[in-house]
Amino acid sequence: MFTVIGLMVVLVAVIGGYLLEHGHLMVLFQPAELLIIGGAAIGSLIAANSLRVVKGVAGSLKGVLSGDRYTQSRYMDTLRMLHDLFASARKNGAARLEADIEQPEQSAVFVEHPEFLKDRHATRYLCDTLRLVLMGGVAVHELEQLMELDAESHHDESEEPVVALRTMADALPGLGIVAAVLGVVVTMGSLGGPASEIGHKVAAALVGTFLGVLLCYGFVGPVAQRIAKLNEAEEQYLVCLRQAVLAYVRGCGPLLSAEFGRRSVPPHLRPSFAEFEQACKGVAGGEAPQETAA
Repeated sequence: MFTVIGLMVVLVAVIGGYLLEHGHLMVLFQPAELLIIGGAAIGSLIAANSLRVVKGVAGSLKGVLSGDRYTQSRYMDTLRMLHDLFASARKNGAARLEADIEQPEQSAVFVEHPEFLKDRHATRYLCDTLRLVLMGGVAVHELEQLMELDAESHHDESEEPVVALRTMADALPGLGIVAAVLGVVVTMGSLGGPASEIGHKVAAALVGTFLGVLLCYGFVGPVAQRIAKLNEAEEQYLVCLRQAVLAYVRGCGPLLSAEFGRRSVPPHLRPSFAEFEQACKGVAGGEAPQETAA
């Protein structure tokens, strides 16, 4: 939502300043210039990237409009889920944990946390790691390296739409010049005609440069930066999962393992320990679980 508000502020500020200088708004309405710049930009995006990346750009734009995914309530729900999962595994044994991670859609723990279950990558990230834990033979430091590798691979893939949009943004001022040059070519063909007609064509050519620069720095560039920020938020979320799992593998109890995850939450989203403990007590039936070494 804030992204949309920011883009509207850009538009209002630019057009408002233009109108304050007694500019004619209809002069800025140049469909031909917009077609040249926008069409060439989209064409270059398609030419430079695979179909998967182009689809990723579309999906990322949808994510920008939907707002932040990783809120404080989302982190609190995830921490409760981790606590419940680890507590169930400690109480019911490895067989129960295996059943939970093999079919998370039917797990009593995961079903209680549908928001986490809808995040397919996070669900696979957690379940695949716990499968390795149950298989045994993997040292903690090796497990940490594997989880980091998984997260980095996912982050690199999610950054591809950002790179594509930034490349597109860099090209927009140049495409604006292309549109302006074509406008000058058209103007040169009208020399000798009415002065008002020549002036209109020159103005249309200059609007091409204006649109290219505005789209680059006022719209496409900021949107690409916003997508990058959303990717960073997802990466931090995976860090929370990783720290909790590694603490559990090292032998920490359910509450302490989830606390490792809580400490890795960004400070502005991190719930307090009292809030987190109270949430776990509520799930546990009003009594805090006793932490013992595994």
